[in-house]
Amino acid sequence: MHTRILVFLFLTIFSLRLSATEGMWLPQLLKALNEGEMQSLGMKMSAEDIYSVNRGSLKDAIVSFGGFCTGELISGQGLLLTNHHCGYSRIQSHSSLENNYLQDGFWAMNRSEELPNPGLFVTFIVRIEDVTEQVFRGVTEDMDPAARQSLIDKNRKSVETAAGIESYQDVFTRPFFKGNQYFLFVTETYNDVRLVGAPPSSIGKFGADTDNWEWPRHTGDFSLFRVYAGPDNQPADYSPDNQPLKPRHFLPISLDGVAAGDFTLVFGFPGRTNQYLPSHAVQMQADVLNPIKIGIRERTLDVLNAAMRADEEVRLQYASHQAGIANAWKKWIGESQGLKQTHAVTKKQAMEAEFQKRVDAKPEWKTAYGNLLPRFAELYEEMEPYAKTMNAVSEITGRNVQLFQVSGIVDRLHRLYESQGLDAVKQPLPRFLSYLEGFYEGYQPTIDQQVLAGLLKYYAEEVNPDHQSEVVMARLKKAQGDYAGFAEALFTESLLARPDDFLPQLEKDPEAALKAFSEDPVHRLAAEMRAANDEKVMSHYDRLDKEREQLQRTYMKALMEVFPERRFYPDANGTLRVTYGQVEGYQPRDAIQYLPVTHLSGVIAKYQPGDYEFDLPQKLIELYEQKDYGPYATADGKMPVCFLGSNHTSGGNSGSPAIDAYGNLIGLNFDRVWEGTMSDLYYDRSICRNIMVDARYILFVIDKFAGAGHLIEEMKLVHPKK
Repeated sequence: MHTRILVFLFLTIFSLRLSATEGMWLPQLLKALNEGEMQSLGMKMSAEDIYSVNRGSLKDAIVSFGGFCTGELISGQGLLLTNHHCGYSRIQSHSSLENNYLQDGFWAMNRSEELPNPGLFVTFIVRIEDVTEQVFRGVTEDMDPAARQSLIDKNRKSVETAAGIESYQDVFTRPFFKGNQYFLFVTETYNDVRLVGAPPSSIGKFGADTDNWEWPRHTGDFSLFRVYAGPDNQPADYSPDNQPLKPRHFLPISLDGVAAGDFTLVFGFPGRTNQYLPSHAVQMQADVLNPIKIGIRERTLDVLNAAMRADEEVRLQYASHQAGIANAWKKWIGESQGLKQTHAVTKKQAMEAEFQKRVDAKPEWKTAYGNLLPRFAELYEEMEPYAKTMNAVSEITGRNVQLFQVSGIVDRLHRLYESQGLDAVKQPLPRFLSYLEGFYEGYQPTIDQQVLAGLLKYYAEEVNPDHQSEVVMARLKKAQGDYAGFAEALFTESLLARPDDFLPQLEKDPEAALKAFSEDPVHRLAAEMRAANDEKVMSHYDRLDKEREQLQRTYMKALMEVFPERRFYPDANGTLRVTYGQVEGYQPRDAIQYLPVTHLSGVIAKYQPGDYEFDLPQKLIELYEQKDYGPYATADGKMPVCFLGSNHTSGGNSGSPAIDAYGNLIGLNFDRVWEGTMSDLYYDRSICRNIMVDARYILFVIDKFAGAGHLIEEMKLVHPKK
């Protein structure tokens, strides 16, 4: 009995084996690694049905949407489904006070009404190949790191050149397992993507910031686009003569819905995860760096939220910017809380103790890996003060103050002018002008000025004095604590804050405009802050981080050697992945149990007339009161809205399809629960859940609410359970 208890404690404490629903798996390796487990969870498909290069499979319906989200084809005529928040900026770009598609929704009733979106693209994966052997040809462990990387880069280029792709295809290689393995991807990118439909924000963004990252959720977070191709069905730039894409595969849609325990597969392009960081890194993220970023964004959000609540036009103009600021802010709060709630650091420390024990017991491992964890501890202690300043300055100059962002963009053009002269500027200038015109459309300098005032106060009072810019601090001291007055004076003098003067000058006389830009007070302030950060912080941080990166690669290799009983999956890196799980509720706190499905009755219960987060269209209320749900209701007459799964997802999985055991669409992934946002760093099935819109709610909104039944007609609706 004593021995069995010890074995149980060992497996519980050290968590060497993956949860059955953990992992972001490469689709071409499912047959070898996952097929049996997936079928034990209820999957009826084969791995070949999910990924095949010889016939149409699920992967041929999945696209990277704009490089930042996922989408999927749901008809044989190129109809594409993704999240409302993924299409948000495009919907916003077509909106005005007269045609407010964000507020009122948009539905193209025929192909001629579908709206082009210059710059938007979707990318399909054609095939994936393991090229590790070719990439590491001639590479040895004892090579100088720079020489080693140079040879790897050269080999990668050779592999890509020899890939044998068609003229309309692209190829790239990516490192996996922290650079211990490489895969090649052949892709096809389509650049003619048109907006087809979007519900009003009162459906597509219902709950807004209050419900973001939360459960129970009642958001119809979806939008529709269509992919167009040339006459040969191959990628082509926008043309009125293009035809809807005929895909190799599209997803049928199940009308049978979901029940607790049902198998769920989420297919998409998760962005970045770091599952294999040492405990020192996770602790620093949760206890030190996240609080810095959270505090800075709170100051920004206080300004933005007040301005948006006071003015409807400002709310429309700043909707996308505010959502971007708030999304990460709330995520970081939940991430830190989740890491503490699941004792992630303690569990990692226990695993590391077992790792060190195994390493010390084997001479060759002790020689190669014995000092990894002690050196990690030293490195992270050295890096922490620099990381604190780096994160603070990055938030201030790179995201929160919009005019600082513009300064960084224009500075690229200015550096090109200084290094190569005026002729070099002429070619990229139209692209820069187009970006700037889009940025300034709806930009409110007075709001940005208030944000700057608050963050200058933070810079003066919270950033390490040894890391501050002497020039900036001298100017702030002269202001004697009047940060609002200081910011107002800057914006009054700044050419960047006067787009009606700056943009025409940049277009007609770029040389004069760029010279004036170099002396712009807002630009100079941002430049001084960045320069001090580069000199006093980044030079030291980068040196330490290069060593950390090499240690992490070795540590990843060591983990796979030292724990042969454990399955390892590569961290997300923007490439196509499969995650699988089940429809499942969870218990976030003592005495609270969340069920896995929400309904339209919950939407109505949250309804607050006039509140921009919880207002509802009258037609949706009428459909609810009349119980006019069409064929999309449950057997007991309810209208499902969202459901939970235990799939391991991340940023980039927004818009990913939720697929049932048979390969049909049952929902649309759009979020994670707040308690489980730490899954980018540490997955724990007890509280890690992804949130999906039920496909039946999507169909109901399209058909009964929007009256766009013609779109339903081109889909394939099925009853796999019957």
